[in-house]
Amino acid sequence: MCLSVPARVVEVHDDHWATVEVGGTGKRVSIDLVEDVQAGEYVLVHVGFAIQKVDEEEARLTLELFEEMLRAEADATSPSGSGATRNTSSVAE
Repeated sequence: MCLSVPARVVEVHDDHWATVEVGGTGKRVSIDLVEDVQAGEYVLVHVGFAIQKVDEEEARLTLELFEEMLRAEADATSPSGSGATRNTSSVAE
């Protein structure tokens, strides 16, 4: 099984490389496997390669699902097990 992540193309450098952004982080990826990549489009990135274009709505939905999974994992591993965050404001008082 492999995992690819939707990323927005920020800049196309040439026929082989582009800078993409995911969650505020930029990364240089190969675009050799995808034709006619343009800034503003979304691509799926797997191990440093853009492997296909995706539309913006599909990218947004996938990224929201990833965020939901991270929140669920954080809730499951929180000390209370309920996902409730501890109020630490009284610690300094």
